Amino acid sequence: MPPSTPKLPLSRFKVLDLTRVRAGPTAVRQLADWGADVIKIEAPPGPGEGLGGPRQGPDFQNLHRNKRSLTLDLKSAEGIEIFRKLVRGADVLVENYRPDVKTRLGIDYAALKPLNPRLVYASISGFGQSGPYRDRPGFDQIAQGMGGLMSITGLPGQGPVRVGIPVADLSAGIFCAMGIMVALLEREVSGEGQWVESSLLAAQIAMLDFQAARWLIGHEVPPQAGNDHPTSIPTGVFRTRDGHINIASAGDDIFGRLCRALDVPALADHPNYRTGRLRSEHRNALNAAIEAVTEQRESAEWIDRFNKAGVPAGPIYAIDQVFADPQVRHLGIAQPVEHATLGRLDLVGQAVTLSRTPSRLRTASPDPGEHTDAVLRELGYADSDIAGLRERQIV
Repeated sequence: MPPSTPKLPLSRFKVLDLTRVRAGPTAVRQLADWGADVIKIEAPPGPGEGLGGPRQGPDFQNLHRNKRSLTLDLKSAEGIEIFRKLVRGADVLVENYRPDVKTRLGIDYAALKPLNPRLVYASISGFGQSGPYRDRPGFDQIAQGMGGLMSITGLPGQGPVRVGIPVADLSAGIFCAMGIMVALLEREVSGEGQWVESSLLAAQIAMLDFQAARWLIGHEVPPQAGNDHPTSIPTGVFRTRDGHINIASAGDDIFGRLCRALDVPALADHPNYRTGRLRSEHRNALNAAIEAVTEQRESAEWIDRFNKAGVPAGPIYAIDQVFADPQVRHLGIAQPVEHATLGRLDLVGQAVTLSRTPSRLRTASPDPGEHTDAVLRELGYADSDIAGLRERQIV
């Protein structure tokens, strides 16, 4: 039987994971971390294929924790028969196949809905399940470019710049997981499942948020602003005696506090800086005036001084410094899990906590087919049946 997790809020749901790469696994991870019984369905390894490589690297381990692995040949009739049995007992299926591939395999929503009308079937693609780009291969950086993000990232005049994380992949996965949860809640009323769709392109555009609204409502095309906030000025990166810090000064009140904390209170009354509009028009000169002061002291002193004055300010960390920070340690977002081969691993936990039923890292990412026998026994297969399936390379 699947691991017993009665205290986790999603432990009553069974999820079939047909996803690869990042966006799909991100969606499934959201469900797995709160206890859903996730069965990761993978192709049986070919001759000579083994463990190691990317599978035991940090990316795979961080994406696929809290799952069970079943190897299954979906191109064979017997494999599809097993898959259909799994579908009948599942609550959720998540996939990121191209539309033509899943239809050819007979695992699209139209084919599976009659088997299980309560199934919540979730699809993630590059550009959507329909439309002129539906068959294009999707990739995070392509979505960053088409979704407008690269046009507003980077220094003015620098040319387009990608963001340092796969933000389209990650946000598509998180939006998809939210859609799945909404569909499961709605199913409690209607008794029916439905098809949930998310795409990298739609997710990236949604993540533009106020930058998109600047165009949709004001017909303003946002330019690159570099490290400066596009509308709240002065907000950006400022050099100190020993490095750089972030300062966020939004509105007249905080700007006044900033000027007093800098020991230049008259700056707030300068005719070029009295209003947000004026500060925007004279951004470069204002930034230079602030930096002329911040360069005189070290980062830690300024950060302490600004925060005591009610001015948001913080360090700019490398990744190792992030996890050494006392507040990050207090949040406990780096969480340990034991891997049979790799030993203790620290993975990135969830960014939201629940007071009674928090997420939990229960198991490391599985080896391929690690739980095949257990899952097949749950479907009623005898050990002799499973041995035969292995001999025929169905699992």
